[in-house]
Amino acid sequence: MTTQALNSLARASSSYLRSAMHQPIQWHEWGEEAFAIAKRENKPILLDIGAVWCHWCHVMDRESYDDADIAHIVNERFVAVKVDRDERPDIDSRYQIAVSAISGQGGWPLTAFLTPDGKPFYGGTYFPPQEHYGRPSFRRVLLSISDAYREKGGDVAEQARLVEAAIAKSDAPAGNETAVSSGVVDEIVQSAIKMFDSANGGFGSAPKFPHPSILDLLIDRFSRTRDSTIREIFTSTLQKMAYGGVYDQLAGGFHRYSVDERWIVPHFEKMSYDNSELLKNYVHAYQVTGLSFFAEVARDIIRWINDWLSDQEHGGFYASQDADYSMDDDGDYFTWTLDEANAVLSEHELAVAALHYDINEVGEMHHNPAKNVLYVRASKEEIAKRLKLSSGEVNRRLDSARKKMYAARLQRPTPYIDKTMYTGWNAMCVSAYLQAAAALQIDAARHFALRSLDRILSEAWNNQSGMQHVIEYSDPHSQKRSINGMLEDYAFTANACLDAYEATADITYYRFADRIAARMQDKFWDAQGGGFFDSERSIEQKLGVLGTPRKPFQDSPTPAGNPAAAILLLRLNAYDHNQEIHDRATRTLALLADKASQYGIFAGTYGIAVVMLQLPHSQVVILGEDETADQLYAAAAGSFRFGQTLLRLKKDQAVAQNLPPNLATTIPNLPGLLQKSVAVVCSGSSCQPPTSDPNHLAQLISSQSK
Repeated sequence: MTTQALNSLARASSSYLRSAMHQPIQWHEWGEEAFAIAKRENKPILLDIGAVWCHWCHVMDRESYDDADIAHIVNERFVAVKVDRDERPDIDSRYQIAVSAISGQGGWPLTAFLTPDGKPFYGGTYFPPQEHYGRPSFRRVLLSISDAYREKGGDVAEQARLVEAAIAKSDAPAGNETAVSSGVVDEIVQSAIKMFDSANGGFGSAPKFPHPSILDLLIDRFSRTRDSTIREIFTSTLQKMAYGGVYDQLAGGFHRYSVDERWIVPHFEKMSYDNSELLKNYVHAYQVTGLSFFAEVARDIIRWINDWLSDQEHGGFYASQDADYSMDDDGDYFTWTLDEANAVLSEHELAVAALHYDINEVGEMHHNPAKNVLYVRASKEEIAKRLKLSSGEVNRRLDSARKKMYAARLQRPTPYIDKTMYTGWNAMCVSAYLQAAAALQIDAARHFALRSLDRILSEAWNNQSGMQHVIEYSDPHSQKRSINGMLEDYAFTANACLDAYEATADITYYRFADRIAARMQDKFWDAQGGGFFDSERSIEQKLGVLGTPRKPFQDSPTPAGNPAAAILLLRLNAYDHNQEIHDRATRTLALLADKASQYGIFAGTYGIAVVMLQLPHSQVVILGEDETADQLYAAAAGSFRFGQTLLRLKKDQAVAQNLPPNLATTIPNLPGLLQKSVAVVCSGSSCQPPTSDPNHLAQLISSQSK
């Protein structure tokens, strides 16, 4: 028995790259070595960009890259480079734009063909091994591209030049700073209203993705206007998503997206960043509506993250859970046949569960029609009426059935958990947990979020070199690769530090936020044109198209870097009245002011930043440790709107050296500060008179939002 030789990806750190170490392709990691070989041998580069959670990436690996004949063509005619899009979003974002310009579509796997210096001239996504799905065979594509490169070098060079120009133009502001007005937020909101699917919730048609930032913008708008149309959009969307198959009805947590407009059949991978941002949506929806359903879903998301996507011992959040446990599986772990349900449930439990989750002989999965995606088809009230049962009995049977089905599912082979910890995604989870902990009074979530943030600051941040993109890799056998932090890593982490300061009143977190924000400006701020670049301009290699500057303003799929950075600067300015950072936030938002509405629902984070720029920022400060202070805190935590922060201080913390500059000049000087527990609402450099009445506090907070 012969042992198959490993390619160079055996030395990689990424789980996605290491999964290809046994392939016959002579893969290279992205780096100077691969480009030097391509130039020396005058070969085009085959660039594969994918992710460990990506189903079609695994399909193409099995069908094409594991094939000896295809491997021979690749090895003979190309220099093959494989990239993990989670590990290197800066590479992925640029080549996604390039391939979209060439073929009209992007996604993963991304298959791009580059000149030896890394300029893209052709590409697509998934290519089947034979002519299929209306796509040419990968073998034919490889041969055609190789021949074209050798025989039509001039045409290839011209195409590469045009594509590089498209990258430079895409997602880039026009260069003219335009005054930022509230009208741009109105236009973004109107885009969401026009795209709203009133029948199924969400925006647009299939496939359907969650859009957390635009939902948060709508929730904020409703909190200020009480507009019933706005309320219907976000409540309907959040309810129907949570009832759909896109939500894991047994374990909790959301899958990445739905292939149908009704949210029933998902792509089954689960991402930390989707669940962190949707957690915020459900918390904020609960705060503005008071509907307990939203709080229940939020708690359930936390349950899933705690169980599956977090290091409960050391702190930190994992990246993702795969959709499949093998190449032959396509969501089978998460789906059920009627026989499978019958095998684990009693007759009475099955009667209720089959109606509630729509479990039938024929299900929703096309590749296996017997498989059912669990979604809420019939309400508990409908089932009680149909089966002539009490609501309590329906609840008891359904709860028992859910526990038994989940226990049975745990016995199945489990899809891979990528335990890589990315700095920015971890920071997003920290912020979500802290916001949920405050609104829903979940102390355990608060403690875990702080422990996780402490790990980020300990392992990913260095006062001299700055932020790292990766905290820890999934594979214990791999070495940690040093990858410089990107704009989002800095912005999300510093915002999480401010959330931690507001959760603890520990001034250390505020100082970390200030320090990280300063380094972010040093590394990414464009002093000439305004705004922030997505990665360092002194980037090591400027290999390929990495030297092409990008200033991300569009949410896809995480909140966009520039508005996230602007939000950070505005939050800091509210604490220290630093005119320079306020001006930089304003300049950043001004870059897109004249065309932000064209981004529609993908401009949600930009809209949030504009709201925070234009409306007065307020701080609600609770002073005290007794029951009155608890009641005041609960009254303040029950409200939500952007630009409003909540801080609770022990009376011995209300001293200037423990407070940011703005609060240091106001809070210690309040009359009668030590006499009783009070709440103070401050805006700018002034505060309202203290109050000990929770109802009065709620009125003061409401008046600040108008």
